Amino acid sequence: FGTKLWNACRFAEMNHVFDAHESAADPAWVVPAQQTVNKWIIGETARVRETVDLALKEYRFNDAASALYGFVWGKVCDWYVEFSKPLFDAENPAVVTETRATMAWVLDQCLIMLHPIMPFITEELWGTLGTRSKMLVHADWPTYTASDAVDEKADAEMSWVIALIEGVRSARAQMHVPAGLYVPTLVKGMSDEERGAWQRNEVLIKRLARIESMDEVEAFPKGCITIPVGAATLALPLADIIDVAEEKA
Repeated sequence: FGTKLWNACRFAEMNHVFDAHESAADPAWVVPAQQTVNKWIIGETARVRETVDLALKEYRFNDAASALYGFVWGKVCDWYVEFSKPLFDAENPAVVTETRATMAWVLDQCLIMLHPIMPFITEELWGTLGTRSKMLVHADWPTYTASDAVDEKADAEMSWVIALIEGVRSARAQMHVPAGLYVPTLVKGMSDEERGAWQRNEVLIKRLARIESMDEVEAFPKGCITIPVGAATLALPLADIIDVAEEKA
């Protein structure tokens, strides 16, 4: 876990996230985020802050540690770091600047909340990243709430995106599709909201799910494996990609 946290901070450093970053005091939503991914992670950070505070208040230190472990590893390192890569590659400098500011704030919140449980590695990272006016042990504990930060639309959209990526990855693994192979995808039954979510997040979905294209159809041909995601149903036409007889056996 320590290595995972360290590598996330190293990734941020490589993308100049902390170059102009001086303090964890200013929440990222002071300048409202425009990118759905950034809105989502800000809300997730606020949620875990409330969970951790309640657990500490009730002396359930194991619950506080578990909540932070799941958030830092699952939401920040596994998803947000990957989602941020297309944003750092964006041609629009405003998108890059916003993502740097958001990631700097999110990682600082991770370090602050983890500090009582992991004092040494968090203090080391705090001193390594950015210019600090005081040590992490003296940093102010956050007080923002989920009602301040959660964007319900962004939350629903990213939940759908993550479910889609996880569903495609699981199906590919079960059917032994070569890991690096980009496959065409079919879909039917998409709602307008889901169609918008696909359009806004097409680049990162294709990248993370190894999808070559997605075409809307009325019916799926034979030789497809189907994946339900919300109102939509995706299909991977694998008849020409895998050994169907072997998979049946």
